[in-house]
Amino acid sequence: MSNTIEISASILSADFGHLVRDVKRCEEAGIDRFHIDCMDGHFVPNLTIGPIMVETMRKNTKLPIETHLMIENPGYYIEHYAKAGADIIQIQVECYGPRKSNCRQWNQWPKEVENIDLPALRADLKKIKIFGKKAFIVINPGTPLCEEILNDCDGVLIMSVNPGFAGQKFMPEVLSKVDRLQKIFDGDIAIDGGINAQTAPAAIDAGAHVLITASYLFGSPHLAQAARLLKSI
Repeated sequence: MSNTIEISASILSADFGHLVRDVKRCEEAGIDRFHIDCMDGHFVPNLTIGPIMVETMRKNTKLPIETHLMIENPGYYIEHYAKAGADIIQIQVECYGPRKSNCRQWNQWPKEVENIDLPALRADLKKIKIFGKKAFIVINPGTPLCEEILNDCDGVLIMSVNPGFAGQKFMPEVLSKVDRLQKIFDGDIAIDGGINAQTAPAAIDAGAHVLITASYLFGSPHLAQAARLLKSI
């Protein structure tokens, strides 16, 4: 695992009317990656971006693009996002296994599972790698760390908010999972949700080195300064 802090700009909070401009601003600010939240209105309540936006981003940047698939049946869409130009494909472990009773309906969130279907999850991680992409798992705040699958993935994204919308408040209780990961996992450890100058130090201390930020970055009047501040922590 690298000790260098990397910033991944989540374009959910970018100005979609001037997306190319915001991409260039991020590149000039020293951003390391772009993060694209792909939501289907079922796994999470919001509805956002599909492969077409990934294609647009791919044409306008050479930086790595990571796609966070907050969608039901993610295995079906892996090929679409891979061919659209994603470098990293991140899939939610809560899409694999029987849902808990309080989130079985489409409009009940956040999604959690009774147990994780490891063979199905491994199969989709393998599919991502077959397309030559890096395979990440994503873990919601209420889901325990899935240590059995770590050897099958290149990175782990710990959600520090319940996924679905930008601008939520950071949940410090997830840091115990980050701390455990940095002791047992050599791949990328990323964190997403409420990351800003106040919350990033605790995330980094726990072991995260990829900071995904949306509102803090694009809501700042000085994007480059905000990026430099996170990298300096």
